[in-house]
Amino acid sequence: MSRVGLLLSLGIFLGAGTSTAHAIAPDQVTVSAIVDGKRVTPDDELVLDPATSTRVEVTVHNGTDTVRHIKTVRLSGTALALTFFSYDTTVPFDVPAKQSVTKAFVLDLGQLGTQATGLLPTDIEVLDVNRDVVAAVGATGDVRGSLWSVYGVFGIAVFVLTVLAWAGALWGLARRKLPANRWQRAMQFLPAGVGTGLVAVISLSVLRVMAPSPAAEIPFLLGSAAAALLLGYLTPHPAPDDVPPSDPEATQRITRPLPGGAA
Repeated sequence: MSRVGLLLSLGIFLGAGTSTAHAIAPDQVTVSAIVDGKRVTPDDELVLDPATSTRVEVTVHNGTDTVRHIKTVRLSGTALALTFFSYDTTVPFDVPAKQSVTKAFVLDLGQLGTQATGLLPTDIEVLDVNRDVVAAVGATGDVRGSLWSVYGVFGIAVFVLTVLAWAGALWGLARRKLPANRWQRAMQFLPAGVGTGLVAVISLSVLRVMAPSPAAEIPFLLGSAAAALLLGYLTPHPAPDDVPPSDPEATQRITRPLPGGAA
C-alpha cells in the first residue's frame, strides 16, 4: 500500500472512531430529540403549536456499563425559575450498555395555549423508574399560546403591581411624605425597580424578542433595581413640617441649633 493510501486509511479510521465517540459519550447517558422533523438544539427555536399534534422522537445514548431503564419523557417550559407547562408521557424502554435506543410518540399539546405564550426555555428530559432525570436536551420554545394564558396573566399581574409600586413611591414623593433617611427613601423605590425588571423580561419573552434566562434576567433585574435605588436616594429631603414625629433622627437634625447661634 502506498504512503498516501495508508494515510487515507488512517484518516478514515480516526474519523470513524471520532464519530462513534460523539454518538455515544463515554461513561454518561445523553439524549437527542427530533420534534416534527426538526432536531432539538440549544441554539434553535422549537415551535410548539397547541392547534396541532406534535411528533416527538427521542434517542437515548447509554455510554455507561449498565442498562438504563427509561420510563417517562417530559417536555417542560420554565421562566423566572417557575415551570409554566409540563407534559409527561409514559414510554417505557431499556437502553443496553454502550448502545442507543430511539422511541417516537405523538404528543397532544391542546392545553398548551392556556398555559404559556412567547419564547420560553424548554427542556426534553428522560426519566427513569424512580422519576429521576437521566438526561436532558434544551432549546428555546416558541409557544403559540394566548396572551390570557397562565404566563400571560402572570406578566399582566406583575405589570399592575409594578405600576402600583411606582404610584405609591411617586405619590409619597409628591406629598413630601417619604422618610427623612436617604437609604429608607431608596428602599421605598426598590420594589418598583425590581418589578420594572420583571416586566421587561416577561414582555420581551411574550413579544418573542428574547427568551428569559439567567444571562438576560440578572442584568435587567439588577439594572432596574439599582436605578430605582439611586432615584430614591437622590429624591429631595422632605420639608421640616412634613417630617413624621416618629423619626427621632430627623427631629434631632431639625431642632439642632445652627453654628453661630443662628435660628
